[in-house]
Amino acid sequence: HVQLVESGGGSVQAGGSLRLSCTASGLAFSNSCMGWFRQAPGKEREAVASISTDGGSTDYAGSVEGRFTISQDNAKNTVYLQMNSLQPEDTAIFYCAATYAFWARLEPADYKYWGPGTQVTVS
Repeated sequence: HVQLVESGGGSVQAGGSLRLSCTASGLAFSNSCMGWFRQAPGKEREAVASISTDGGSTDYAGSVEGRFTISQDNAKNTVYLQMNSLQPEDTAIFYCAATYAFWARLEPADYKYWGPGTQVTVS
């Protein structure tokens, strides 16, 4: 049974930083492409970032490139999202996702497993 659990969300002022973590269990983490997505109230879920199984390839949505950094620790089955220069438009529920592939597009449909999400509020 695969479980993804996000943590690290919260409230922060504009210009501040947060680091999200997502720890996986029941997942062959080293064989999984991991991604972060977000959904703001009244909006569709959108991609934020993804990272390949070996951590060697990353991809970012244009709206976060240069501000957010995705990374992972295979020994801890954990993927991170460092978020800097946060803006009110970054307010959303952030979701961790995984799929058994070396690499996947920044498309929600490409990911099989999802966490429950963590709220990020920027004011």
